Amino acid sequence: MNWVTDAGAVVYDRLYQIGKQATHYFGPAPADRYPGGDKAPVLLLPGVYETWQFLRPAADYLYGLGHPIHALPELGYNRGRIAESATLAEAYLDAHDLRGVILLGHSKGGIIGKRMMVADDAAGRIAQLIAVCSPFGGSSLARFAPNPALRAFHPRNALLLELAEERAANARITSIYPRLDPIVPNGSRLDGATNVQLPMVGHFRPLSSPRLFSEIGRVVGAEVEE
Repeated sequence: MNWVTDAGAVVYDRLYQIGKQATHYFGPAPADRYPGGDKAPVLLLPGVYETWQFLRPAADYLYGLGHPIHALPELGYNRGRIAESATLAEAYLDAHDLRGVILLGHSKGGIIGKRMMVADDAAGRIAQLIAVCSPFGGSSLARFAPNPALRAFHPRNALLLELAEERAANARITSIYPRLDPIVPNGSRLDGATNVQLPMVGHFRPLSSPRLFSEIGRVVGAEVEE
């Protein structure tokens, strides 16, 4: 791939983001649109400035496999502190007595998920985390961010450094990321985790990619067609 092609893919990625934000704002779907399911429950954890509906394509795929899907509209656009969001999400698992839970997080959602695993999940409800485009090592772009919600992803952020030291949970994490992420240029590779690189460019477009669904299917043990 050359830089012209990659630049075009980055622009398309941003247009995808803008289009989805508009769609979700003007035509939001109810959080209870996924009734039932007999496999492991899935909790959706969106990225910053995203509602849970950014994860709807993957949620639809997992629901089709038989997984109950749970969302947290209370997170809103997920601008709160990571630790507070993790506590809120864990309280939801406790309130609904969910067990063997699969966390599916995009970007910041993956960081929230790991925080839940290492600091909040006293009852052992979480089985694994599937993180998509998550800045486990931070993002070098965060230093230029105009607000605290984005500056929280500075590579020297205290919480990110603390989570990096917590390596025991990494064996239960699958980190999936593109070969080029314009939002997380540092990459999303996580030592000790299962790392999967997708042959594509973008931070948002991977969320609706069949390649992502295939990798998620492998993680949850579904039969995947090549």
